[in-house]
Amino acid sequence: MYDRLLHMASTALTEKEFKQESSSFWEKPQRQASLWKPCADKKVPTGSGKLGNSRGDNGYILVSANGGLNQQRVAICNAVAVASLLNATLILPRFLYSNVWKDPSQFGHIYQEKYFIKTLEGDVNIVKELPPHLRSLDFEAIGSQITDADIAKEAKPVDYISGVLPILKRNGIVHFLGFGNRLGFDPVPFNLQRLRCKCNFHALKFIPKIQRAGSLLVKRIRKYDASQNILDKQLLGNFLPAPPLGRHDIAKGRSKYLALHLRFEEDMVAYSRCEFGGGKDERKELQAYREVHFPLLMERLKKTKYVSPAELRKLGRCPLTPEEAALVLAGLSFKRDTFIYLAGSDIYGGMSRMRPLTGLYPNLVTKETLLTPSELSPFRNFSSQLAALDFIVCATADVFAMTDSGSQLSSLVSGFRTYYGGEHAPTLRPGKKRLAAILSWNATIRWKTFEYKVKKLIEEGQIAQVRRFGRSIYRQPRCPECMCRSPSLSQFMPARNSY
Repeated sequence: MYDRLLHMASTALTEKEFKQESSSFWEKPQRQASLWKPCADKKVPTGSGKLGNSRGDNGYILVSANGGLNQQRVAICNAVAVASLLNATLILPRFLYSNVWKDPSQFGHIYQEKYFIKTLEGDVNIVKELPPHLRSLDFEAIGSQITDADIAKEAKPVDYISGVLPILKRNGIVHFLGFGNRLGFDPVPFNLQRLRCKCNFHALKFIPKIQRAGSLLVKRIRKYDASQNILDKQLLGNFLPAPPLGRHDIAKGRSKYLALHLRFEEDMVAYSRCEFGGGKDERKELQAYREVHFPLLMERLKKTKYVSPAELRKLGRCPLTPEEAALVLAGLSFKRDTFIYLAGSDIYGGMSRMRPLTGLYPNLVTKETLLTPSELSPFRNFSSQLAALDFIVCATADVFAMTDSGSQLSSLVSGFRTYYGGEHAPTLRPGKKRLAAILSWNATIRWKTFEYKVKKLIEEGQIAQVRRFGRSIYRQPRCPECMCRSPSLSQFMPARNSY
């Protein structure tokens, strides 16, 4: 789609091979980011809107979470907050089997159960199993089963107190089935927000099997691990790569790497209704996929005004192609020899679609190329566990580049990097609408102009902002409920209402 720009990018990268300077985007430029420190595991300040209880006197809450790894992670932490709000005992969350993800993994196959319960002790009462007298109950028959159709998306605490608490007190048990995004981000009391952050950033530790494989991946990309940062320690636990033994090894330095979450799988591509240069055959293939996998979308499209693929692209609704991702990285002056870890599933179009990216950046690796078949074997057929490996490698990367800010993996990884990374964990977020406008000039734009516009676009997305009302605390934890700011920053900050 962009042959001319790709040729100019290749020429520019060749010229940069002989120069010493590296991309400025290896480091986050905003000093203010370092003034925010993790503190969600600290006690809630006195007078911070106390609402919630840790005793669990009102009964039991059971959650069967749907979706993949990252959707389930959000559901877990929302369930922790709701259990505290309703003074209920939380049963260790269960995961629903999905025909999309096809992973039978449960909580203990991904996260450390005892660590989770111990970390949240004193905040919410958590047990592994229902008591015997409740196990044989038909939750739906007694009116204790609550589906996503029964409670509003982004529901407020008052909705749970008025609609769920009476059922809990009457039956002693409530079963949330699905629980996808069923607790809003504002208005929520300070202590419940902090509890959600504590759950996400402190209580959910991957099991040793996942940490061990994640450590292997990181070690093999970096080659020499001369330094270990707080992100490594949080995610790899006891499986941190051993530091080099002598100065000779340290002098060699470690290989920096960039993690790229390229959301260009067939489901994403088909759902977008965009076109990607494949002509009639592509349109026919994606239409057939939509008819089989997205019947509700097809019904909705019959009732709404037609929007052309060209207009969708202008509006920034099309996922970035591997080709476009390569152009952005080249525009940011990342050199040809940059190590890039590619996260995600199979790319739509396979190797032919990836060729523009691998042509500019040949040092592209995946978990499948870094791990041996025997090392990867325990994770095959477990998509959530494979996604956990991607989470680790993306979160500990020197730079993380996302191509779709709406992706749960990208959102949670960027939040984790904000929380623990300070100014040393830059995340690149290209605004798709503005990028589409820049790329629309591909037939005439000069490379220097393209570089300038792309760099400006990314720099504006890196400004260290405080979480705004209604935004996700998992993605944007830079707020008093989750992080503590230096007194020197308070002069720049407006007073914040926790409710």
